[in-house]
Amino acid sequence: MPFRNSKTLKIETEYGNYLGRDEGCFELKRKDGKIEKYPHYSKIVGECILKSGSYVSVDALIDLALWNIDTFIVTKRNRVVAILKNLEDDSHVETRINQYSASLDKEKREYITKQILKSKIQGQNMVLNKHGLRPLDINVNVKSEGYNAKLYFNQIFKLFPEKIRPENRIGYKAYDGINNVFNFGYYILRCRIHKALLKAKLEPFLGFLHSIQHGKPSLVCDFQELYRYLIDDYLIERYKKMHKSDFVVVTDFMMKLKMGKKIHLCEYKTDDLAEGLNNLFDKVVEIPRIKHGNKQTLDTLINEEFLLFAKYLRNERTSWNPRTVAIAY
Repeated sequence: MPFRNSKTLKIETEYGNYLGRDEGCFELKRKDGKIEKYPHYSKIVGECILKSGSYVSVDALIDLALWNIDTFIVTKRNRVVAILKNLEDDSHVETRINQYSASLDKEKREYITKQILKSKIQGQNMVLNKHGLRPLDINVNVKSEGYNAKLYFNQIFKLFPEKIRPENRIGYKAYDGINNVFNFGYYILRCRIHKALLKAKLEPFLGFLHSIQHGKPSLVCDFQELYRYLIDDYLIERYKKMHKSDFVVVTDFMMKLKMGKKIHLCEYKTDDLAEGLNNLFDKVVEIPRIKHGNKQTLDTLINEEFLLFAKYLRNERTSWNPRTVAIAY
């Protein structure tokens, strides 16, 4: 069924679905034969997700563009690979000009960086406190952030069985299973963050905390820091009783032209993990929405947070204080 609130409908296709155009509406034909209609004139369709394995007519794509509906083409694990844009849509210009200006403004850049790091450590400390571990110093800066991250992972990795416990945190090209589980969890988060930034008309490759490099979406990396602790908490709760039998050894490129062994979750557990993590974003959190309601899903919160950040960049707000989601004890 389509997701709906008082303002928007979200069209989301699944494997085997067909999205076409009927008179005055979008028509979504489900795999089971059910048909859903989304009227154009009501102006309540705010987003369209076209997933791998589904089909769409060119007429429907034209209408999505003409009605300026945010349309994302994604893989089955929600990685955004393309967006549909109306060539007459200039709604992003003001936001991105202010984003570029903020990146060159030392005072504003430092403020944004400080807010990201502060929220990151608040989240990490919730995870540490939950498991009776030593909290981190909240007054961290960019120079000491790496040391804090090492202290954090050294502690939470001790919550996993000794036989599969890594010695330290490794991101890109990790060999061991636990690090690759965390990397996969952060990948799922990254996909959500990237889509939300595009929806807020922000430039994903222009960040404030992470360096700007070719092929690196530094703003996506920045804002992952706000929510990584939620992925950490989920993985600790679900996988701290893992066994070696849950993993398989695969051969992959570990560096240029050189193959190496990597340990991954077996395929059926990877699919199960992806489903569980994506369901995490549908979880209701006790944080009021911007305009109405005392609760919202985590996915909606992320979208709202980046809209608030864009408002701050456009000087429509005097401050930006990321909202932190409480974890269950």
